[in-house]
Amino acid sequence: MDIKPGTLYVVGTPIGNLEDMTFRAVQTLQTVDLIAAEDTRHTGRLLQRFQVKTPQVSYHEHNRSSRIPELLEQLSDGKAIALVTDAGIPGISDPGYELVKVCVEAGIPVVPIPGANAAITALSAAGLPTDRFVFEGFLPAKGQQRRSHLESLETEPRTLIFYESPHRLRGTLQDLEEIFGTHRQIVIAREITKLYEEFWRGTIEEAIAHYSQREPQGEYTLVVAGTPPTQAQLSEEELKAELEKIMSQGISRSQASRQLAKATSLTRRQLYQLALAIKTDQQS
Repeated sequence: MDIKPGTLYVVGTPIGNLEDMTFRAVQTLQTVDLIAAEDTRHTGRLLQRFQVKTPQVSYHEHNRSSRIPELLEQLSDGKAIALVTDAGIPGISDPGYELVKVCVEAGIPVVPIPGANAAITALSAAGLPTDRFVFEGFLPAKGQQRRSHLESLETEPRTLIFYESPHRLRGTLQDLEEIFGTHRQIVIAREITKLYEEFWRGTIEEAIAHYSQREPQGEYTLVVAGTPPTQAQLSEEELKAELEKIMSQGISRSQASRQLAKATSLTRRQLYQLALAIKTDQQS
């Protein structure tokens, strides 16, 4: 393989199954002068598997500020460097983007070597629309920030893709139900390409029930359907009238909102806000 001096190679590596490593990726790692790895021990096992003896240097979230100038200097001196992350394509939910950015700004050539990616792999097998989608990566860890971010995506019509850790999965599902409603379709992909790979499909409500009986384990990719086309073309006043009709039967605002949400594309939260406004309208 023709490796050009003074070039940064962004190399995709397997997200689980080492057999997904490409011939071009192996050749690139064998031929460059240096490998900048997120975790040199983790990457070391991959290099050993494919008999790659190229030296490594660490490049990660905590040393990027000092490491970027060093790597930039070596690239400027004519060295060819490969950038790898622990799994998948560098720059996707890791600090690889910043190194690529400064290289582009400095006029240093950047060459991508494609590989596996959890978001696209999960989407390809999810069974949800793939023509238009949004990758959101990891949601904020704190509950209120997470809910605020999900609220900004409440009316997003495109398929949504998130990464999530096992210890936050249940909380995220609860927030998805609160913001997106109970009946939105979701696919939960776990341990993609690994021994215990699993794709779970159903509604958000069913997902909450499923994981209330099962302890989340492994790495998760969530693929969530976008907001559906309006099922009931009702004006705000018509929606309020429907809510009033339901509540006149002695049903609470919360339950009325949940009931009407099943007949429209609106979420329980949206309808609950309308239900709260009914009393204000009547008093004015």
